[in-house]
Amino acid sequence: MLPTDRSLDLAELCHAAKVTPRTVRYYIQQGLLPAPESRGPGAHYNEGHLARLRLVRRLQREHLPLGEIRERLARLTDAEVNHLLRSAPETKRDTSALGYIRGVLGGGPPRSISAASIRLSESRPTFAESPEPPAARSTWERIALTRDVELHVRRPLTRDQNRLVERLLQLARELTKEDLL
Repeated sequence: MLPTDRSLDLAELCHAAKVTPRTVRYYIQQGLLPAPESRGPGAHYNEGHLARLRLVRRLQREHLPLGEIRERLARLTDAEVNHLLRSAPETKRDTSALGYIRGVLGGGPPRSISAASIRLSESRPTFAESPEPPAARSTWERIALTRDVELHVRRPLTRDQNRLVERLLQLARELTKEDLL
């Protein structure tokens, strides 16, 4: 790890985290990383940025969607991120698509950081209470349910939110079938 008072420029951060500058900028835009301490060519990053980058990459290797990673990281301090990186060393496992599917279908070993250490609250938002909008940029997807009815969904979503959208679409298909009969 770096000393806490040392700042890094973009090239140093990318080299230490083994990512590209484009990746760093994208993660900042998506709310996975905080903005640098200064802007422009002289932008400086700190150890917290590096630790979060490393944790994001680890969670991605565990096949978590970026929306879910963003939600989990938003609740963590830099000290908690560092603790997670130290306390849950990454294990070698099959990272192929087939290995992932086997892990999901077979239950697989518990995920070191994602499931065991970073817990999301169990409460799910209802239609009456909408979740806070994401801090980063997002895109909207327009899903036509019928000729005159649409569902608008802000992406990216967490796994649970994707499941909710799928359930809504399934229910909408069933309702429109009933109306056509």
